[in-house]
Amino acid sequence: MRKHDPGIAIEPVASAASVASVASIKPRPMDPQQQIVIPDCCNLGVVCRTLIAVNAVLLAKTLLRGIDFSSVLMQFVESSMLVELACFVSLFVLCGIGRLAYGLPLWAQRLLCAVVPAVVTGSVVLWMSRYDWFLHSFMDMSLVGAVLIAAFFGIALQHYFELRGRAFSPVLVEARLQALQARIRPHFLFNSLNAVLSLIRTEPRRAEAALEDLADLIRVLMRDPRAMTTLENELQLCRQYLTIENIRLGDRLKVQWEREGMDDEVISSAQIPTLLLQPLVENAVHYGVQPSASTSVIRIQLKRRLERIEIVVTNPYHSQTGEALSDGSQMALKNIRERLALLYDVEGQLTTAIVAGQFEVRVRFPYMKTQPIDE
Repeated sequence: MRKHDPGIAIEPVASAASVASVASIKPRPMDPQQQIVIPDCCNLGVVCRTLIAVNAVLLAKTLLRGIDFSSVLMQFVESSMLVELACFVSLFVLCGIGRLAYGLPLWAQRLLCAVVPAVVTGSVVLWMSRYDWFLHSFMDMSLVGAVLIAAFFGIALQHYFELRGRAFSPVLVEARLQALQARIRPHFLFNSLNAVLSLIRTEPRRAEAALEDLADLIRVLMRDPRAMTTLENELQLCRQYLTIENIRLGDRLKVQWEREGMDDEVISSAQIPTLLLQPLVENAVHYGVQPSASTSVIRIQLKRRLERIEIVVTNPYHSQTGEALSDGSQMALKNIRERLALLYDVEGQLTTAIVAGQFEVRVRFPYMKTQPIDE
C-alpha cells in the first residue's frame, strides 16, 4: 500500500500502476483447530450478558428464600458483592486467555471456561473468609459448592455464547448480502467497462491496467463475505476502486486521506471484515461526486483511540440525491451494521450524519490484530 504522511494529504486518485494487487489476500483458514470457542470476554456485550444472567439467577434464588422485601434486598446486595467480584475477575482472565487460545483444541477451550471461574471463585471465597462479616453473612456457603456452581455457570455461558455465535452467524444474512452485491456489481461493472472502452484506442496501457484492477475487485467481491482481512488490504482495494472511477470522473474526483494514531504497523495488522470500507467509498463516489459538475473531495479519516479503530468517510451532500441516498445507500449501510453487530456485538457501530453540507459515515470497531497463519 502506498504510504501516506501522518498528517493530511489531498491528492487525485493514484494511477493503477501504483496500487498493489490484492490477489494475494488470503482468507483466514477454517481449520477447526484455529477456531475460538472461548467467548470474547473483552467485548462489552459479552460482559453485560454474563452479568445480567448471573445476577438474574442470583435474584431468583434470593426471592425464593426471602421472607420480605427488605430481607430479600439485603441478601441480594450482600451476595452480589461476592458474585460481581468473581465474575469480573473471571471475565478479565478469560479475556486474556482468549487472545492466546489459537491452536488449543476445542475441548481444552471449553474446559478453560469452566476451570477459570471455578478457580477464581474458590480463590475469592478463601480470601473473603478471613473477614468475620463474610462468615456471618454466608454461613451456609461451602467452598466446594461455590466452586461447582461457578464451573457450571462458566460452561453453561460458554455453551450459550457458542450456540449464539452459530445462530447469529453471517450465514443468516449472507443471502441478503449476496443480493446487495449482485445489485452493486452490474452498476459498477457496466460503468467501469464503458470507461475502459473509452481508453482502449487512446491509452491502451492504462486500459489494460484498469482491467487488471477490475479483475482484482471482482475476485474480492466473489469472496466469502464472512472472511476477514487487514486494514491495509482493504485500503488497497479502495484505491483500486478509486483508480477505476478516476477514469470516468477525471479531475472531479479527489481524495483526502487523514491519519490519527495510525502508523503503518497498525494498518498492516488491524483486522477488518472484507468489503467493509469499499462499499462506503463507493457510496461516497456515487452520491457525492457523480452528481456534481465541479471537483468534489471525498475525505477518509483513519483513527485509533485506545483499542478502538474509527473510520470516517465524508462526501458532499446534494439535496437532489437525498431521496436516492435514503433508498439505495441505506441498504448497504444497514448491511454493514448487521455485519458489525454479528462480528463485534455492541462494540461495532455505524452512524451517519449530515454536517455542514457533508454526508458523514462513521464506523467504529475494536482493534484486533490478525493472527499468524501457519503455512
